[in-house]
Amino acid sequence: MKSLTYRRAGVNIAAADDFLRRIKPLVRTTSRPEVLGGIGGFSGLFLPRLKGLKEPLLVSSTDGVGTKIMIADILGRYDTVGIDLVAMNVDDVVVTGAEPLFFLDYIACGKVKPAMLTQVVKGIVRGCREAGCALLGGETAELPGLYGKDQWDLAGFCVGLVDKSRLIDGRKCRPGDAVVGLASSGLHSNGYSLARRVFTKKELAGPFGRTLLRPTRIYARLLLEAMAAIDIKAMAHITGGGFYDNIPRVIPAGCGVRIQKRSWPVPRIFRVIQERGGVAEAEMYRTLNMGIGMTAVVKAADAGRMIRWLAARGQRAWVIGELTRDSSGVVVE
Repeated sequence: MKSLTYRRAGVNIAAADDFLRRIKPLVRTTSRPEVLGGIGGFSGLFLPRLKGLKEPLLVSSTDGVGTKIMIADILGRYDTVGIDLVAMNVDDVVVTGAEPLFFLDYIACGKVKPAMLTQVVKGIVRGCREAGCALLGGETAELPGLYGKDQWDLAGFCVGLVDKSRLIDGRKCRPGDAVVGLASSGLHSNGYSLARRVFTKKELAGPFGRTLLRPTRIYARLLLEAMAAIDIKAMAHITGGGFYDNIPRVIPAGCGVRIQKRSWPVPRIFRVIQERGGVAEAEMYRTLNMGIGMTAVVKAADAGRMIRWLAARGQRAWVIGELTRDSSGVVVE
């Protein structure tokens, strides 16, 4: 009997080393002045700039991409799901008013495939650059006893910073305030277990699959700029749970939300999913973003100015609703 080695047990350290060599130059392109040390240490080092902050507040988020990676597998395209991963985290951080500072990723797989995983990291790097945060570190775990050789998963973690006095937590929201909805790029990274059920594998390998794989829009940098120009009272990232579960997370007790679903154009892909799957209207708005990836609550008098400000920077937006005096949650009508 041959002596057992880690490689014979299914873990290829040489492949992992090859992967690390490939991604080091990519990761360096995301660096910020606050990043200390190089890539490949036991931990990442970040020296935050706290000048001018009276009460620095760290904000963190962790999330994944879910079954969207199965669409990437079908299409054999892996350079966009990393963008999704960054978006899901940085935009959960920015809704508090915090600037995303750094990001870490975790890749679990049954077999390390350096070329394929490098494409994934290219997407993560692109997402970090779009968001302005550093890719500070990560972990790639080869787990042959847990995953098949072609199976894998992706998760991320982001940390941001805001002065406590500038924290956006919804406490200033009042009945009559406007809800501004920012256009999404598609499904983003939620609802894929539903979406995959209504298309054949052949369809997912074609135009429908390419539409579903379109990367999640990253709003972080744009919203940080918007906060300096407009008084934003609350923001909700429309992810899992859709309108019904996400908007109430940032609205104070005693306020309700009325959403006018005819106030923006719903992209065709959502209607195709609804019609093919026979999905109820309420279920669509509870599961998918329906073309709105982010909402912001502002004074009604500021809504038009915010929409014009966003349009000047290439971001479509609409007044999609308002806050109400009742506390019945979200009403979509």
